[in-house]
Amino acid sequence: MIELHAIRKAFNQGHENEFWALDGIDLDIEARKVTALRGPSGSGKTTLLTLVGCLARPTEGRVRLDGEDISGLPERFLTEIRRRRFGFVFQQFNLIKGLSALDNIILPAYPTGQPRKDLLERAEELLARLKLGHRRAAKVEWLSGGEQQRVAICRALINDPELLIADEPTANLDTHLSKEFMAILEGLAGEGRSILLTSHDPLVTESDVVDRVVEMRDGRIVHER
Repeated sequence: MIELHAIRKAFNQGHENEFWALDGIDLDIEARKVTALRGPSGSGKTTLLTLVGCLARPTEGRVRLDGEDISGLPERFLTEIRRRRFGFVFQQFNLIKGLSALDNIILPAYPTGQPRKDLLERAEELLARLKLGHRRAAKVEWLSGGEQQRVAICRALINDPELLIADEPTANLDTHLSKEFMAILEGLAGEGRSILLTSHDPLVTESDVVDRVVEMRDGRIVHER
């Protein structure tokens, strides 16, 4: 599905504080598989996610999506790819305070031009599936951490993406809620959805749900299983 070849990513290039977050990454992200990136803080996991999700461009190397080189596409095309093909669950959830759970979920779908009625039906289905229908009208700041995460997952799925990208999805959750997340992940994987996540949580990386674990350190891949 996604191929990364000779990827390098620099920050502050050309300055005294130049830093190479990624340094020679070759990696294929397989369709309909769950891939986990594991490694210590500063290993390059999140940076790699941003490149895969078209949130940033590599300094060197190529990113291919279904065989097409997308590394040099104009931002408007990358935005369209993100909107239609990827869904994101951020570590801090990035929900908009003051809006209800339902409104947060449908927000990313407005630019697609779908009728609001259709978006609401889709959002209601997702909320019901994640057992959150009774909290649809609650402002997100009133929700628990586990409820906020489920809202974030619903938001990530509203455009029916092929690839779900999650950055440290259990970092702010206790064991019980982490297990709930993994159960949700198992259901999504069972649908044949592609999933890419970062985690150093053994509950995630050692789960049977995960098909492949890629170990990273110092901006490089050091091991795979």
